[in-house]
Amino acid sequence: MAYVESILQKCTSFPQIRQLHAHLLVTGLFRLHYSRSKFIDFCATSSAATLPYSAAIFRSVPTPLTNDWNALIRGHAQSHHPINAITCYLLMSRAPCKSDALTCSFFLKACARALAPIESFQMHAHVLKLGFDADVLLQTTLLDAYAKFGDLDSACKVFDKMSKRDIACWNALISGLAQGNQPHKALKLFDKMTQSNMMPNEVTVLGALAACAQLGAIGEGERVCDYIKINRFDENVIVCNAVIDMYAKCGMVEKAYSVFEGMRCCKSIITWNTMIMAFAMDGDGEKAMELLSRMGGAGAAPDDVTFLAALCACNHSGMVEEGLRLFESMEDHGVRGNMKHYGSVVDLLGRAGRLEKAFDIAESMPMPPDAVLWQTLLGAAKTHGNVEMAERASRRLAEMGSSACGDFVLLSNVYAAHSRWGDVGRVREAMRKKKVKKVPGFSYIEMNGAIFQFYNGDKSHPNWREIYGKVEEITCRIREFGYEAETNYVLHDIENEEKENALCYHSEKLALAFGLISGKEGSVISINKNLRICGDCHVVMKLVSKLYDTEIIVRDRTRFHRFKEGSCSCKDFW
Repeated sequence: MAYVESILQKCTSFPQIRQLHAHLLVTGLFRLHYSRSKFIDFCATSSAATLPYSAAIFRSVPTPLTNDWNALIRGHAQSHHPINAITCYLLMSRAPCKSDALTCSFFLKACARALAPIESFQMHAHVLKLGFDADVLLQTTLLDAYAKFGDLDSACKVFDKMSKRDIACWNALISGLAQGNQPHKALKLFDKMTQSNMMPNEVTVLGALAACAQLGAIGEGERVCDYIKINRFDENVIVCNAVIDMYAKCGMVEKAYSVFEGMRCCKSIITWNTMIMAFAMDGDGEKAMELLSRMGGAGAAPDDVTFLAALCACNHSGMVEEGLRLFESMEDHGVRGNMKHYGSVVDLLGRAGRLEKAFDIAESMPMPPDAVLWQTLLGAAKTHGNVEMAERASRRLAEMGSSACGDFVLLSNVYAAHSRWGDVGRVREAMRKKKVKKVPGFSYIEMNGAIFQFYNGDKSHPNWREIYGKVEEITCRIREFGYEAETNYVLHDIENEEKENALCYHSEKLALAFGLISGKEGSVISINKNLRICGDCHVVMKLVSKLYDTEIIVRDRTRFHRFKEGSCSCKDFW
């Protein structure tokens, strides 16, 4: 077997593989199942070109043994068509030989890549029946499969029942939780891992950083970064990219840029794109464009993602002419505009109030506009109070069969802002018939290392009375400086006093009040919101930043708002 392995390592081309196959047949070594299985495995896993040859060799074997089957299943599992591994396993189950732990592991890897949950459940039962559940590698593969297709409850159960855990199983679950919109659990698991005898590696910190980025948990993110520096993981460009992204999504664009400039490893195109998008999210179009111009000198060619990030920066900075010139220059760099680029240009023009021009571009695109593009135009029509354009965009969405909650809510907002309550009622009736439910607004705030979540009108916090009292105090103070609630942001046809009450307890205002109560004097209050911040909350945040002498950072669905000394970094353009 060692002889065959040594020759296989020297095979670098398909003709050499065929010559070795002939040699094994002539010498009789192919009849030895160890040599045969090793050869089939080599052919199956070397490249996509040699996998069919491996399958042909396998079919020539009169009675394949378990290792032969394993080799072929493994090859299919890591190929472009992992579903073939599942088919291969079903054929094996009808053969005389028995599957072993490796068979199950390769099968589960195929399920994870093919997103085949039912087959994974069946294999899980098979693993328990055969008594393979003590195999750490197999349990980790099973956990990873559950995590990859989003069954995080099952993944957690497998993890909890494991008698032994290597680094790989911790990584699989932390990454799965972070990617599965359960960042709280991901960070708790990361903390638990650091307190155990298991040392997190680069893969672990990538999952933890992704969770921090989702939550805007800068305190936890800083602790992860300290760990990265101590272990010199910052020499890995992928880790550096994740750190930049985490700082950017926590509103710390200066720190993100400091990491970018101080990288000891070579920057990848992803590094440049991440930093440009960080400036875009922060509304700093000038720095984003400056960074774009530096790319050529650094030997990095901008790609489609680069241009999209730069267009977003122009959007959030009101740089209309610069954005249009940038869009027109894409072909000069060999980049063809896709749906997202056209959507960004429509957004750019829509934000600037050039709705007819935006509509014309949407109608004349080289590809059919998607729902997101019409939703973008609908949002712009709402911002500028253009009822006719809102109705035109809504008709296009209806023609596409879109029934997203946001479509109805935006149109309702437009009608409500013009006190057209009959039309508001008509939209609501359509929502009821289509069983469309409004996405609830909620906000996160990190305080003393813990994450707190608030919904609109939330009273679940133990100190909700104190929080509501702070909201009332804020409202009284800002009224002395001329604040009047912008009640046109409330959809209901109700009295102004009731509308003001509805506005008072938006989730970001509750989070702000909690931050003022619980935070240290002079500390930055950082809030994350799942929806776009409303105009009334935006006004309140500006006033509070001045009256309470505090800096407030709000990350909404599209960008950051940095409130300081009575103004916002978005310059009221968002």
